Amino acid sequence: MKTENAEILLRVENLVKYFPIKRGIIIQKTVGAVHAVDGVSFNIHKGETLGLVGESGCGKSTTGRTILQLYRPTSGHVFYNDVDLTSIKGEDLRVMRRKMQMIFQDPYASLNPRMTVGEIIGEPLVIHKLADRKQTQERVEHLLELVGLNAKFYNRFPHEFSGGQRQRIGVARALALNPDLIVCDEPISALDVSIQAQVVNLLEDLQKEFNLTYLFIAHDLSMVRHISDRVAVMYLGVIMELTGRTELYNNPLHPYSQALLSAVPIPDPVVEEKRRRTILKGDVPSPVNPPSGCRFRTRCPIAVDICAQSKPEFREINPGHFVACHLV
Repeated sequence: MKTENAEILLRVENLVKYFPIKRGIIIQKTVGAVHAVDGVSFNIHKGETLGLVGESGCGKSTTGRTILQLYRPTSGHVFYNDVDLTSIKGEDLRVMRRKMQMIFQDPYASLNPRMTVGEIIGEPLVIHKLADRKQTQERVEHLLELVGLNAKFYNRFPHEFSGGQRQRIGVARALALNPDLIVCDEPISALDVSIQAQVVNLLEDLQKEFNLTYLFIAHDLSMVRHISDRVAVMYLGVIMELTGRTELYNNPLHPYSQALLSAVPIPDPVVEEKRRRTILKGDVPSPVNPPSGCRFRTRCPIAVDICAQSKPEFREINPGHFVACHLV
Protein backbone atom coordinates (compact mmCIF):
# COMPACT_ATOMS: atom_id res chain seq x y z
CA MET A 1 0.00 0.00 0.00
CA LYS A 2 1.05 3.58 -0.69
CA THR A 3 0.46 4.56 2.94
CA GLU A 4 3.46 2.57 4.16
CA ASN A 5 6.37 4.86 5.11
CA ALA A 6 4.61 7.81 3.41
CA GLU A 7 4.38 11.15 5.19
CA ILE A 8 0.97 12.53 6.14
CA LEU A 9 -0.11 15.30 3.76
CA LEU A 10 -3.57 16.04 5.21
CA ARG A 11 -4.74 15.59 8.80
CA VAL A 12 -8.39 16.16 9.69
CA GLU A 13 -9.18 16.35 13.42
CA ASN A 14 -12.74 16.31 14.79
CA LEU A 15 -14.12 18.34 11.87
CA VAL A 16 -17.62 19.74 12.44
CA LYS A 17 -19.81 21.71 10.02
CA TYR A 18 -23.33 22.82 10.95
CA PHE A 19 -25.55 24.91 8.69
CA PRO A 20 -27.87 27.21 10.69
CA ILE A 21 -31.63 27.10 10.03
CA LYS A 22 -33.11 30.58 10.21
CA ARG A 23 -36.71 31.77 10.46
CA GLY A 24 -38.20 35.21 9.97
CA ILE A 25 -38.28 37.77 7.16
CA ILE A 26 -36.94 41.00 8.67
CA ILE A 27 -35.40 39.72 11.92
CA GLN A 28 -33.98 36.28 11.27
CA LYS A 29 -33.70 33.94 14.20
CA THR A 30 -31.63 30.73 14.32
CA VAL A 31 -34.01 27.90 15.23
CA GLY A 32 -31.80 24.88 14.60
CA ALA A 33 -28.92 23.50 12.56
CA VAL A 34 -28.25 20.88 9.91
CA HIS A 35 -25.55 18.56 11.33
CA ALA A 36 -23.84 17.98 7.97
CA VAL A 37 -20.43 16.89 9.33
CA ASP A 38 -20.16 15.93 12.99
CA GLY A 39 -16.72 15.05 14.35
CA VAL A 40 -14.84 13.55 11.39
CA SER A 41 -11.16 12.57 11.77
CA PHE A 42 -8.75 10.93 9.32
CA ASN A 43 -5.32 11.26 7.68
CA ILE A 44 -4.33 11.12 4.02
CA HIS A 45 -0.76 10.17 3.15
CA LYS A 46 1.23 11.65 0.28
CA GLY A 47 0.51 9.89 -3.02
CA GLU A 48 -2.47 7.99 -1.58
CA THR A 49 -6.13 7.85 -2.63
CA LEU A 50 -8.63 7.82 0.23
CA GLY A 51 -12.14 6.85 -0.86
CA LEU A 52 -15.05 8.45 1.02
CA VAL A 53 -18.33 6.56 0.51
CA GLY A 54 -21.87 6.67 1.82
CA GLU A 55 -25.48 7.36 0.89
CA SER A 56 -26.56 10.63 -0.74
CA GLY A 57 -26.85 13.40 1.84
CA CYS A 58 -24.50 11.82 4.41
CA GLY A 59 -22.04 14.76 4.31
CA LYS A 60 -19.36 13.52 1.90
CA SER A 61 -19.29 16.59 -0.36
CA THR A 62 -19.56 18.96 2.63
CA THR A 63 -16.52 17.23 4.16
CA GLY A 64 -14.52 17.80 0.96
CA ARG A 65 -15.54 21.45 0.67
CA THR A 66 -14.86 22.12 4.36
CA ILE A 67 -11.38 20.59 4.06
CA LEU A 68 -10.61 23.08 1.26
CA GLN A 69 -12.17 25.89 3.35
CA LEU A 70 -14.84 26.59 0.71
CA TYR A 71 -17.05 26.19 3.79
CA ARG A 72 -15.47 27.40 7.00
CA PRO A 73 -15.87 24.69 9.68
CA THR A 74 -17.99 25.15 12.80
CA SER A 75 -15.16 23.57 14.81
CA GLY A 76 -12.24 21.18 14.40
CA HIS A 77 -8.94 21.43 12.53
CA VAL A 78 -7.59 20.68 9.05
CA PHE A 79 -3.80 20.43 8.85
CA TYR A 80 -2.18 20.53 5.40
CA ASN A 81 1.56 19.86 5.70
CA ASP A 82 1.18 20.81 9.41
CA VAL A 83 -0.40 24.20 8.54
CA ASP A 84 -3.81 24.61 10.21
CA LEU A 85 -6.06 25.83 7.38
CA THR A 86 -8.85 26.70 9.82
CA SER A 87 -6.70 29.37 11.49
CA ILE A 88 -5.56 31.25 8.36
CA LYS A 89 -7.45 33.48 5.94
CA GLY A 90 -6.94 36.13 3.27
CA GLU A 91 -3.68 36.04 1.32
CA ASP A 92 -2.19 33.20 3.44
CA LEU A 93 -5.14 30.92 2.60
CA ARG A 94 -5.04 32.01 -1.04
CA VAL A 95 -1.39 30.92 -1.31
CA MET A 96 -2.19 27.54 0.33
CA ARG A 97 -5.07 26.98 -2.11
CA ARG A 98 -2.60 26.63 -4.99
CA LYS A 99 -1.70 23.22 -3.57
CA MET A 100 -5.31 22.06 -3.13
CA GLN A 101 -7.84 21.82 -5.94
CA MET A 102 -11.25 20.27 -6.59
CA ILE A 103 -12.92 18.36 -9.42
CA PHE A 104 -16.65 19.02 -9.20
CA GLN A 105 -19.48 16.54 -9.59
CA ASP A 106 -21.46 18.07 -12.44
CA PRO A 107 -19.40 18.84 -15.57
CA TYR A 108 -22.40 20.73 -17.00
CA ALA A 109 -22.79 23.16 -14.07
CA SER A 110 -19.13 23.63 -13.06
CA LEU A 111 -17.93 25.18 -16.35
CA ASN A 112 -18.88 28.79 -17.17
CA PRO A 113 -20.80 28.69 -20.50
CA ARG A 114 -19.65 32.23 -21.36
CA MET A 115 -15.94 31.39 -21.16
CA THR A 116 -13.83 29.49 -23.67
CA VAL A 117 -11.95 26.35 -22.68
CA GLY A 118 -8.72 28.34 -22.70
CA GLU A 119 -10.16 30.94 -20.31
CA ILE A 120 -11.61 28.27 -17.99
CA ILE A 121 -8.39 26.26 -17.63
CA GLY A 122 -6.17 29.36 -17.59
CA GLU A 123 -8.24 31.25 -15.00
CA PRO A 124 -6.31 29.86 -11.95
CA LEU A 125 -3.03 31.06 -13.50
CA VAL A 126 -4.51 34.52 -14.10
CA ILE A 127 -6.02 34.79 -10.58
CA HIS A 128 -2.75 33.79 -8.90
CA LYS A 129 -0.69 35.91 -11.37
CA LEU A 130 1.62 33.01 -12.22
CA ALA A 131 1.88 33.45 -16.00
CA ASP A 132 1.53 36.06 -18.75
CA ARG A 133 -0.84 35.63 -21.70
CA LYS A 134 1.54 33.61 -23.89
CA GLN A 135 2.68 31.37 -21.03
CA THR A 136 -0.95 30.77 -20.03
CA GLN A 137 -1.89 29.66 -23.55
CA GLU A 138 1.11 27.29 -23.73
CA ARG A 139 0.25 25.83 -20.32
CA VAL A 140 -3.43 25.36 -21.24
CA GLU A 141 -2.59 23.65 -24.55
CA HIS A 142 -0.21 21.31 -22.70
CA LEU A 143 -2.90 20.51 -20.09
CA LEU A 144 -5.49 19.79 -22.80
CA GLU A 145 -3.16 17.23 -24.39
CA LEU A 146 -2.35 15.81 -20.95
CA VAL A 147 -6.02 14.96 -20.30
CA GLY A 148 -6.55 13.48 -23.76
CA LEU A 149 -8.06 16.49 -25.59
CA ASN A 150 -6.88 18.36 -28.69
CA ALA A 151 -4.92 21.57 -28.05
CA LYS A 152 -6.97 23.17 -30.87
CA PHE A 153 -10.02 23.12 -28.55
CA TYR A 154 -8.54 26.22 -26.84
CA ASN A 155 -11.10 28.68 -28.28
CA ARG A 156 -14.17 26.44 -28.07
CA PHE A 157 -17.02 26.80 -25.56
CA PRO A 158 -18.26 24.15 -23.06
CA HIS A 159 -21.55 23.53 -24.95
CA GLU A 160 -19.52 22.04 -27.83
CA PHE A 161 -18.33 19.12 -25.68
CA SER A 162 -19.80 15.90 -24.31
CA GLY A 163 -20.04 15.18 -20.56
CA GLY A 164 -16.85 13.11 -20.53
CA GLN A 165 -14.92 15.80 -22.41
CA ARG A 166 -16.23 18.47 -20.04
CA GLN A 167 -15.04 16.48 -17.04
CA ARG A 168 -11.59 16.22 -18.67
CA ILE A 169 -11.62 20.02 -18.94
CA GLY A 170 -12.46 20.13 -15.22
CA VAL A 171 -9.49 17.83 -14.51
CA ALA A 172 -7.20 20.06 -16.60
CA ARG A 173 -8.38 23.13 -14.65
CA ALA A 174 -7.62 21.35 -11.35
CA LEU A 175 -4.09 20.55 -12.58
CA ALA A 176 -3.30 24.10 -13.77
CA LEU A 177 -1.53 25.15 -10.54
CA ASN A 178 0.40 21.88 -10.03
CA PRO A 179 -1.48 20.91 -6.82
CA ASP A 180 -0.48 18.13 -4.42
CA LEU A 181 -4.03 17.36 -3.20
CA ILE A 182 -7.16 17.05 -5.35
CA VAL A 183 -10.62 16.54 -3.85
CA CYS A 184 -12.61 14.54 -6.42
CA ASP A 185 -16.27 15.22 -5.56
CA GLU A 186 -18.12 12.34 -7.27
CA PRO A 187 -16.35 13.17 -10.57
CA ILE A 188 -17.92 10.25 -12.48
CA SER A 189 -21.48 10.06 -11.10
CA ALA A 190 -22.93 12.31 -13.85
CA LEU A 191 -21.21 10.38 -16.68
CA ASP A 192 -22.18 7.35 -18.76
CA VAL A 193 -20.80 4.04 -17.48
CA SER A 194 -18.63 3.66 -20.61
CA ILE A 195 -17.02 7.06 -19.94
CA GLN A 196 -16.58 6.55 -16.17
CA ALA A 197 -13.75 4.04 -16.59
CA GLN A 198 -11.91 6.39 -18.97
CA VAL A 199 -12.01 9.27 -16.46
CA VAL A 200 -10.93 7.02 -13.56
CA ASN A 201 -8.03 5.63 -15.63
CA LEU A 202 -7.03 9.20 -16.50
CA LEU A 203 -7.00 10.14 -12.80
CA GLU A 204 -4.84 7.11 -11.99
CA ASP A 205 -2.36 7.92 -14.78
CA LEU A 206 -2.09 11.54 -13.63
CA GLN A 207 -1.55 10.38 -10.04
CA LYS A 208 1.39 8.21 -11.07
CA GLU A 209 2.91 10.95 -13.24
CA PHE A 210 2.62 13.84 -10.77
CA ASN A 211 2.50 11.96 -7.41
CA LEU A 212 -0.95 13.41 -6.68
CA THR A 213 -2.96 12.75 -3.53
CA TYR A 214 -6.73 12.21 -3.89
CA LEU A 215 -9.74 12.38 -1.62
CA PHE A 216 -12.13 10.44 -3.88
CA ILE A 217 -15.78 10.99 -2.90
CA ALA A 218 -18.29 8.55 -4.42
CA HIS A 219 -21.20 6.24 -3.78
CA ASP A 220 -20.19 3.63 -6.38
CA LEU A 221 -18.45 1.08 -4.15
CA SER A 222 -17.02 -1.00 -7.02
CA MET A 223 -15.31 2.07 -8.53
CA VAL A 224 -13.99 3.15 -5.11
CA ARG A 225 -12.47 -0.31 -4.65
CA HIS A 226 -10.70 0.07 -8.00
CA ILE A 227 -9.11 3.48 -7.39
CA SER A 228 -8.67 3.79 -3.58
CA ASP A 229 -5.90 2.62 -1.24
CA ARG A 230 -8.07 3.07 1.86
CA VAL A 231 -11.81 3.61 2.23
CA ALA A 232 -13.83 5.58 4.82
CA VAL A 233 -17.54 4.74 5.17
CA MET A 234 -19.71 7.71 6.20
CA TYR A 235 -23.25 7.80 7.58
CA LEU A 236 -25.19 10.91 8.64
CA GLY A 237 -22.12 13.11 9.13
CA VAL A 238 -19.99 10.53 10.97
CA ILE A 239 -17.34 8.07 9.76
CA MET A 240 -18.39 4.53 10.71
CA GLU A 241 -15.42 2.54 9.41
CA LEU A 242 -11.99 3.28 7.92
CA THR A 243 -9.51 0.71 6.63
CA GLY A 244 -7.65 -0.55 3.55
CA ARG A 245 -9.80 -1.35 0.53
CA THR A 246 -9.06 -5.10 0.55
CA GLU A 247 -9.73 -5.38 4.27
CA LEU A 248 -13.02 -3.47 3.97
CA TYR A 249 -14.36 -5.57 1.11
CA ASN A 250 -13.21 -8.90 2.57
CA ASN A 251 -13.90 -8.21 6.25
CA PRO A 252 -16.36 -5.31 6.88
CA LEU A 253 -16.91 -5.01 10.65
CA HIS A 254 -19.52 -2.26 10.98
CA PRO A 255 -23.17 -3.32 10.30
CA TYR A 256 -23.61 -0.32 7.96
CA SER A 257 -20.53 -1.26 5.90
CA GLN A 258 -21.82 -4.85 5.70
CA ALA A 259 -25.21 -3.61 4.44
CA LEU A 260 -23.62 -1.32 1.84
CA LEU A 261 -21.31 -4.03 0.51
CA SER A 262 -24.10 -6.62 0.36
CA ALA A 263 -25.79 -4.40 -2.24
CA VAL A 264 -22.80 -4.42 -4.61
CA PRO A 265 -23.54 -6.86 -7.48
CA ILE A 266 -21.05 -9.71 -8.05
CA PRO A 267 -20.47 -10.76 -11.70
CA ASP A 268 -20.89 -14.45 -10.84
CA PRO A 269 -24.49 -15.76 -10.88
CA VAL A 270 -23.68 -18.76 -8.64
CA VAL A 271 -22.08 -16.61 -5.90
CA GLU A 272 -24.73 -13.91 -6.31
CA GLU A 273 -27.55 -16.40 -5.78
CA LYS A 274 -26.06 -17.80 -2.55
CA ARG A 275 -25.22 -14.41 -1.08
CA ARG A 276 -27.29 -12.97 1.76
CA ARG A 277 -28.46 -9.37 1.33
CA THR A 278 -28.77 -7.04 4.32
CA ILE A 279 -31.89 -4.93 3.86
CA LEU A 280 -31.94 -1.85 6.09
CA LYS A 281 -35.31 -0.88 7.56
CA GLY A 282 -36.68 2.65 7.69
CA ASP A 283 -35.27 5.88 6.26
CA VAL A 284 -32.13 7.87 7.03
CA PRO A 285 -32.93 10.16 10.01
CA SER A 286 -32.93 13.92 9.50
CA PRO A 287 -29.54 15.63 9.99
CA VAL A 288 -31.46 18.44 11.71
CA ASN A 289 -32.34 16.10 14.59
CA PRO A 290 -29.95 13.11 14.46
CA PRO A 291 -30.43 10.13 16.83
CA SER A 292 -28.73 10.09 20.22
CA GLY A 293 -25.76 7.78 20.75
CA CYS A 294 -24.87 5.91 17.57
CA ARG A 295 -26.19 7.61 14.42
CA PHE A 296 -26.93 4.27 12.79
CA ARG A 297 -28.84 2.67 15.70
CA THR A 298 -32.35 3.42 14.32
CA ARG A 299 -31.66 1.16 11.32
CA CYS A 300 -29.08 -1.22 12.78
CA PRO A 301 -30.13 -4.91 12.91
CA ILE A 302 -27.99 -5.60 16.03
CA ALA A 303 -28.57 -2.39 18.06
CA VAL A 304 -28.82 -2.71 21.90
CA ASP A 305 -29.58 -0.24 24.72
CA ILE A 306 -26.05 1.19 24.98
CA CYS A 307 -26.24 2.29 21.31
CA ALA A 308 -28.89 4.89 22.25
CA GLN A 309 -27.15 6.00 25.43
CA SER A 310 -23.59 6.84 24.33
CA LYS A 311 -21.77 7.68 21.12
CA PRO A 312 -19.40 4.84 20.11
CA GLU A 313 -15.70 5.66 20.11
CA PHE A 314 -13.94 5.62 16.73
CA ARG A 315 -11.28 3.06 17.72
CA GLU A 316 -8.63 0.88 16.11
CA ILE A 317 -9.82 -2.74 16.18
CA ASN A 318 -6.98 -4.19 14.06
CA PRO A 319 -3.86 -2.40 12.78
CA GLY A 320 -5.14 0.35 10.46
CA HIS A 321 -8.78 -0.77 10.82
CA PHE A 322 -10.94 1.81 12.66
CA VAL A 323 -14.61 1.22 13.57
CA ALA A 324 -17.21 3.28 15.48
CA CYS A 325 -19.39 0.56 17.00
CA HIS A 326 -20.01 -0.60 20.61
CA LEU A 327 -20.49 -4.23 19.55
CA VAL A 328 -17.41 -4.79 17.40
